[in-house]
Amino acid sequence: MADDDAPKTAYEIVLERLKKQDREEGVEERPLTDEQRAEIAGIRKVYEARLAEREILHRSSLRKTDDPGEREVLEEQYRRDRERLGSERDGKIEKIRARGS
Repeated sequence: MADDDAPKTAYEIVLERLKKQDREEGVEERPLTDEQRAEIAGIRKVYEARLAEREILHRSSLRKTDDPGEREVLEEQYRRDRERLGSERDGKIEKIRARGS
């Protein structure tokens, strides 16, 4: 920010507090390398495609049934698949971030 006298937004205040907390806990702030950014972007694209594929398969399965019980099971499976894929993606990204520069 160019003007230090300007009032801070709630977002800026929270960010400052979190950064202060990280410093107190000894957490280092390391910028990502270009290679890490590229790897993360690649992982996001792969998982975006997997999620899209899963959604297509889910919709296809839903079209094949009118049974509310079966539809509920399909919805639960789809939700679990999305959570699993999101968790896998986040874990891989975190490993890349943790490698350091």
